[in-house]
Amino acid sequence: QVQLVESGGGLVQAGGSLRLSCAASGGTFSSYAMGWFRQAPGKEREFVAAISRGGGSTDYADSVKGRFTISRENAENMVYLRMNSLKPEDTALYYCAARLTYSGLYYREYDYNNWGQGTQVTVSS
Repeated sequence: QVQLVESGGGLVQAGGSLRLSCAASGGTFSSYAMGWFRQAPGKEREFVAAISRGGGSTDYADSVKGRFTISRENAENMVYLRMNSLKPEDTALYYCAARLTYSGLYYREYDYNNWGQGTQVTVSS
């Protein structure tokens, strides 16, 4: 089982940028597809972005497409989420997730069996 720790959240004004990081340990990181999810107060957790084991495939929720970029550095056991043009509606607790797999992208919470504790992102208007 891989352990995940997110960092990089904070308070930012609308239109600003943040980069979230997720550090993985305890597993062969390159064997895991990775995802970012978020949960706003009073709402269900939702998919944000996904990246394949090797990093060659990515996908995004429509709400963040063109503003967010997911990437990974397998040699450093890290996955990132670069968030630009932030909006107040991006305010949420952001989670990193991992799934042991041979290939593919994954979009649903139950596709992942390893989760971090989350990092808070707050966007002020």
